[in-house]
Amino acid sequence: MREIEKIFPIYKVENGAVLSVQGDITVAFEATLPEIFTLGERDYESFHQAWIRAIKVLPAHSIFHKQDWYADRRYRADFDRAGEAFLSLSSERFFNERPYRGHSCHIFLTKRATGRKPANSAISNILRKSIVPQQTIAEKPFMDFMDSVGQFERILSDSGFVSLKRLDDEALAGTANRAGIIERYVFLLDEGEQPTIRDIHLNGRLAVGDKQCQLFTLSDAEELPALCGPRINYDRYSTDRTKFSIGFASPLGLLLDCDHILNQYIFIGDAHKTLKKMEAKRLRLQSLSAYSRENAIARDATNDFLNEAISDGRLPVKAHFNVLAWGDGATDANELRNKVSSAMAQMDAIPKQETDGAPQIWFAGIPGNGSDFPMNDTFDTFLEQATCFLVKETGYRSSISPFGVRLGERLDGKPMHVDISDEPIKRGWSTNRNKFILGPSGSGKSFFTNHMVRSYYEQGAHVVLLDVGHSYKGLCDLVDGYYFTYSEADPIRFNPFYLTDGDVLDTEKKESLKTLLLALWKKEDERFTRSEYVALSNALTGYYKHLESHSDIFPCFNTFYEYLMNEYMQVLDNGKVKEKDFDVSNFLYVLNPYYKGGEFDYLLNATENLDLLHQRFIVFELDAIKDHPILFPAVTLIIMDVFISKMRKLKGVRKAILIEECWKAIAKASMAEYIKYLFKTVRKFFGEAIVVTQEVEDIISSPIVKQAIINNSDCKILLDQSKYENKFDQLQEMLGLNDKQKALILSMNRANDPKRKYKEVYIYPPGKVYRTEVSLEEYLTYTTEESEKVKVLEYAARHGSISRGIAELAKDLRSKNP
Repeated sequence: MREIEKIFPIYKVENGAVLSVQGDITVAFEATLPEIFTLGERDYESFHQAWIRAIKVLPAHSIFHKQDWYADRRYRADFDRAGEAFLSLSSERFFNERPYRGHSCHIFLTKRATGRKPANSAISNILRKSIVPQQTIAEKPFMDFMDSVGQFERILSDSGFVSLKRLDDEALAGTANRAGIIERYVFLLDEGEQPTIRDIHLNGRLAVGDKQCQLFTLSDAEELPALCGPRINYDRYSTDRTKFSIGFASPLGLLLDCDHILNQYIFIGDAHKTLKKMEAKRLRLQSLSAYSRENAIARDATNDFLNEAISDGRLPVKAHFNVLAWGDGATDANELRNKVSSAMAQMDAIPKQETDGAPQIWFAGIPGNGSDFPMNDTFDTFLEQATCFLVKETGYRSSISPFGVRLGERLDGKPMHVDISDEPIKRGWSTNRNKFILGPSGSGKSFFTNHMVRSYYEQGAHVVLLDVGHSYKGLCDLVDGYYFTYSEADPIRFNPFYLTDGDVLDTEKKESLKTLLLALWKKEDERFTRSEYVALSNALTGYYKHLESHSDIFPCFNTFYEYLMNEYMQVLDNGKVKEKDFDVSNFLYVLNPYYKGGEFDYLLNATENLDLLHQRFIVFELDAIKDHPILFPAVTLIIMDVFISKMRKLKGVRKAILIEECWKAIAKASMAEYIKYLFKTVRKFFGEAIVVTQEVEDIISSPIVKQAIINNSDCKILLDQSKYENKFDQLQEMLGLNDKQKALILSMNRANDPKRKYKEVYIYPPGKVYRTEVSLEEYLTYTTEESEKVKVLEYAARHGSISRGIAELAKDLRSKNP
């Protein structure tokens, strides 16, 4: 047993750099990589070239060491953030303790001390009794190295794929309460974990505390794949028509389901000396080639290497890659070995489990100790090939925006906070908040839209929905919103004449009332005169003045009709308005069905659900009246008035209008013109228009709406399109999707976790696939299954409220299916 401080290779951490006892200097960065499953084929190639350009600027005798940590973590619920919202609390409980694979990436750039001999498995500082610094670093070589480091950082940052953060002394060496990355590696501590000293066993086995470690290497050219590249196909998400790309080394990253560290080393030597040695080796093999076929083959391989280096300007380097995997005492060593071996086999590589050389390789992995790496465990290659083995992705990142929707990470289902409204605008990805949602029946479209509008509502937004299938009845009841629907027993009713507290008869309100009255009076192809328009305007002005002096009169269509018959008739009788200019008798006769006792007397005389301006959740269920020649045009105009009034009068308040299965509503020209206006102007009023449909043909069938919706919806949300896989090209052209987006969309739900119940959804921007995974309480709120809706209503009646009913039903279901 030996005390680690006697052999520890790090001398000092100072000025954001690590100085080894041998005089090597190391600069460290924390790297933020692109999110997994978001890069396309061209992206991988561009990122690969950025790595090559960056590493090439490092001076001779430098070491590039990339260290990626992957550790099992658990999601910690934030009940304070959820507040008192019933569904938000149920979601936090549902995701609490959800396991996911955490990832952190660090890059260490080391400049070897001048004259230092490379280490090997036989001679390593871990075996020495004492270490004495042999030289002091001069200022000029140090400054030259730092200039190269600055160029390295700038090249990678300018690529747009990765951002680097220089680590300071505390991040490297740690503090009294937080372990630094050096201490984390030595004692295998998780990120943010308290500093803890653990026993390290290197004799016969590699173990750190109770963690039993196994080391697997790619260190021999014979074990490497015959071909390598920036990317490979991920078969689980690929189709016959699309190839889904992941990084070449991704199987050793997040896709490897165990706690592990992936170390990637690239050693940059003196290229001229390296080629000179290779040339000498070629000559030796040439002279020996007559005695052995193996020598002839090795001669040809060396010759090819030299030709490629000189003709293509390749940079020869030495490289090594290893996976340090561990588990606790209960973890089966064979299972760990099988997981890593399988991951390497996906790269067409042959894994080698290190035993004898494991202590030296582990020791060299200490941040800042790359120079102690045993060079006999490296292989000769070119920089272009070596960088293929770098892991290029990390896990999904939550948005820092306060506004957003909870969705699940695709790989593990970790809950993510995703802003699909404000952040895309701030980042310049889009110019408006409008959304186009496309998903065939059974794709989870209703669940996603319910989940989205519920999130909007809980964060203070005003939501107006046009529904055609009672998809939002449960959510509307839960949030105590207004639900307008039609049935013979309970017909749809409004009161556009009612002014809520604080509301006034402004020009906009008067115009909407005039438009409504004219639509009820005139046929669709019948024009009105200017005098009729003015007369109606005067009548409305007189009516509201009449209300001011008669506070006992309730504003509604009935009292307006009576005002026309009585007070306004006196104006006509006095000759102020001629009959040819305004035929009030015809007007009263045509609108008589809307007056009390008429066929539609319920429509404009509601006495409940009156405060449409300040009610934050309103659903108009149009299925029963979508083909009605009288009711539908009137209801359409009222909906227009409601949302435009919110849009213009609620300053600084987020508002959203969602049109579900929209073709049933936009078939009428008046509604189509409204949507066209809405999509072009709503962004100016902190609002967004959202259209939901099953097939894109339903949108393009309306020439008025075709370009207005698609061109003015910067956010496109698509659900499972596997039904249309064979005719996806048409959809791709219509929505302007590129090949990367096509591959992502067609990969949805192809390899879902069988233990979890969820559907995937593609959202652009940001151009990622997420899970729509909800708690049982949320599921019961959103469900459109008739039997489940009946059960919810039954429990709600039994327990006095829908929230308590859902909670009790969920409790009973869990007890039956634990």
